[in-house]
Amino acid sequence: MHFNLPDLIKSLGYFGVWGIIFAESGLLIGFFLPGDSLLFTAGFVASQQLLNIWVLIFGAFVCAVFGDNVGYFTGHKFGRKLFDQEDSWLFHKNHVVKTQAFYEKHGKKTIVLARFMPIIRTFAPIVAGIGSMHYRTFMSYNLIGGFVWTFGITMLGFFLGKSLPAEQLDKYLLPIIGLIIIVSLLPSIIHIIKENRANK
Repeated sequence: MHFNLPDLIKSLGYFGVWGIIFAESGLLIGFFLPGDSLLFTAGFVASQQLLNIWVLIFGAFVCAVFGDNVGYFTGHKFGRKLFDQEDSWLFHKNHVVKTQAFYEKHGKKTIVLARFMPIIRTFAPIVAGIGSMHYRTFMSYNLIGGFVWTFGITMLGFFLGKSLPAEQLDKYLLPIIGLIIIVSLLPSIIHIIKENRANK
C-alpha cells in the first residue's frame, strides 16, 4: 500500500494529532491508539514543511499533560469502582491490574516510563489517581514525561525526515514506523514474560 504523507496531513492535521495524543493519555478508550508512531510520523511530516514542528510539539505536549490529568482525576474520583466494571471490548480490568503491578514495582518514575509503553501509558495516571498519589508529585512527573515523550519522539521523526532524500521518504517511513511499534511494545512484552515466569 502506498503511504502518502500529504494525505495523512490532510486527514489529521494538528488537531487530529493532538486529539489522539489526548485520548491515548487520558481516556480509557484510548489505550489502543498509536501514540509513538503517530508522533514520529507527524515529526517526519513536519520535516517536509507540511506542519510547523514547534506548534506540533507544543500542542502535543499540552494535550499529553492534560490527558494524563484527566486520567488521574478519573482514577481519583471513581477509584476502585473501575475494578468492579465488567470487561468489554473497550475496557479490561486486567489492563489496570497490570499497570498497578508495574506502578508498584517502579514507583513514581512510572509516570515518566509509561509514556513510552502502549496501554500502560493510558492506565498509569488512572492508577496514580486510584492510589491517591500526591497531585503535585504526579504533576511534576507528568510534565517531565510528557515533555520527553512528545519532544523526543517528534524530533526524532523530524531530524530523520531532514536527513533522508525526499524521493526516498515513502520507502523508509513504513519500515521505521513498524520498528518503533515493535520497540515500544518490547518493555510490556518483557514485563509480561517475567510476570508469568514469576507466577509459575
